[in-house]
Amino acid sequence: MSVKKLDEVLTEAIDALYEKGTAKGKEMVITGVKPAEGKKGPRFFIEGEGDKEFIKMNANSYLGMSLRKDVIEAEEEAARKFGAGPGGVRFISGTYKPHIELEEKLAKFHSKEACMLFSSAYITSMGVIVPLTTKETVFISDELNHNCIIQSMRLSRPAGKFIYKHNDVADFEAKVKESIGKGNRALVVTDGIFSMRGDNSPLDKLVEICKKYNDEFEEGIITIVDDSHGVGALGKTGRGTEEYTGTKVDIIIGTLGKGFGINGGYVVSSSKIIQYLRETAPMYIYSNPITVSEASAALKAVEILDSPEGLEMLDYLRKMTKKFENGLKDAGYETIEGEHPVVPLMVRDTQKTSELVKYLTENGILATGLNFPVVPKGDEEIRFQISADHTEYDIDFAIGVLRKYKETH
Repeated sequence: MSVKKLDEVLTEAIDALYEKGTAKGKEMVITGVKPAEGKKGPRFFIEGEGDKEFIKMNANSYLGMSLRKDVIEAEEEAARKFGAGPGGVRFISGTYKPHIELEEKLAKFHSKEACMLFSSAYITSMGVIVPLTTKETVFISDELNHNCIIQSMRLSRPAGKFIYKHNDVADFEAKVKESIGKGNRALVVTDGIFSMRGDNSPLDKLVEICKKYNDEFEEGIITIVDDSHGVGALGKTGRGTEEYTGTKVDIIIGTLGKGFGINGGYVVSSSKIIQYLRETAPMYIYSNPITVSEASAALKAVEILDSPEGLEMLDYLRKMTKKFENGLKDAGYETIEGEHPVVPLMVRDTQKTSELVKYLTENGILATGLNFPVVPKGDEEIRFQISADHTEYDIDFAIGVLRKYKETH
C-alpha cells in the first residue's frame, strides 16, 4: 500500500503550521561541549557553526548537574555494574536497587511517605492524573497549566473541568464553589512554576481554600502540583514551590531532567496513593524505567543538592538571576522579576522578538523566543534561563550584547 495520499494530506498540515507560525522547524544539533574554563562557563558547539562558541541560556539544567564530574562518574560506574539499559518493565523483569534507593531518597527529600519513578515528567503527569480520575471526579485547573496537564485531563474524561484565571485566587475559589455537587472527588491541578514567565502558583492560598471546602466533596479535594521547574531551582533548600510558599500539597510531580540534570520523572505522595498508582498507572506498568545509570546519577545529584554545597549552589543561582534581571532593567528592557531563574525579556512584538533572537544567536547566545500564537499578542518575549553554570562574565557578556542591540536598533 502507498502512503502517497497520506503524505499529501500531511504536507498540507505541515505547511499550515508554518503559515500560522507554530511549527517547531529544524532542530538545532549540538556537536560538542567545552568545559568551563577560567572566567567562562561551559560553551556549546552547533552543527553548521564550526568552532563558534555559544552560551546556553535556553536550558532547564538550573544547577548545572549534568556536567559535574561526580555525577557523570556515578552514572558511568552504574552502567559498568548493571549494564546500559534495564531490559524490561519493573514488575516483570525486576527492579534495580538504585531505582529503590532513588525513590526512598526523593520521598525523604520532599518529606512524603513514598515515591515512584516514571520515564519522564510528562508521562508522570499522565500516570498520576488519569488513574486518579473517576467518572465522579472534577478538575480545577489553572488556565496556563503545562500541556502535560491539559492532555492528561483530556485523556481522563472527568465529570467536569473548571478552569480558573491564571493565579487568580478569587476566581479559583469561585471555581471550587461552582464545582460542588458536580462530583464526589475534586483534583486541583496546577504547575508550581509556570515555565514561560517564571512566576509561581500561590500554593499557600490555594491550599487554604481547599481545606475550607474539602468536606463538600465525599472523597475530598486533592491538590496536585507539577513542580518540574521548581524543584532544584526555587526555595532556600531547592525543594520548590511548596517550600517557597510555606505550605504542603497532597501530590508533587517532579522531574529529574531539570534541576537534577539527568532524565526521568517522579511522583511523591502518601504510601497508599503510590501503591495504588503502581498497580493502576499504565504509563508505569507497561513502560521501561529510566536506566540504572540514570537513577544512580540522579541519586548523586539529589545528595549534592541536599547538602551544604547544594545550598551554596542555590545561593549563587539566585545571585546570578538577580544580576541578570538588574542588567536587563539597567539596559532599558522590561522583565518580570522573581526568584526563579526563568527570566523573561518582554518584547511585546512578534517581529522584534524574532529579530532579537537572531541577533543573540549571531553573537553566541542561545535563548528562546516566544511569539504569537504561542503566547497572546502583546506578550511576546524572550525566555532566558539562568544556570549555576553561568559565570559573572557570562552574565555581563549577555547583558553587553543586549545593550549593543538596544543602541543600534
